[in-house]
Amino acid sequence: MGFSIILAVAAGGAIGATGRFLISTWVQKLVGGAFPYGTLTVNVLGSFIIGFLFLYFEQTVAPHQKALLVTGMLGALTTFSTFSLETVVMLQESLYAKAVANISLNAFLCLAATMLGMALFRRLYGL
Repeated sequence: MGFSIILAVAAGGAIGATGRFLISTWVQKLVGGAFPYGTLTVNVLGSFIIGFLFLYFEQTVAPHQKALLVTGMLGALTTFSTFSLETVVMLQESLYAKAVANISLNAFLCLAATMLGMALFRRLYGL
């Protein structure tokens, strides 16, 4: 592993973390409410992108791009640690219905978004 790969991960992480902050803040402000829609949005978006990129990187050998986009950017963009904390807080506050909705929506929508990203790749590239 070279230093250039580490720099690619770091650069991707900066992009992903900034994107997460901007997107989740914007969505939460737009939708409002006590439910963490911003976190849900970045998790679904990141799942969609990783589904697409997974197939892209099967077609090409691009270790620096993979390090930048998947490990760095998507690692910082998707926020399952935040999702976990928000869910635990809901459980601690006895908001069981919201906690179950948060778990269910994140799991279902992120899996669906990953499959949709893969389907888009196949459609665009005829695979």
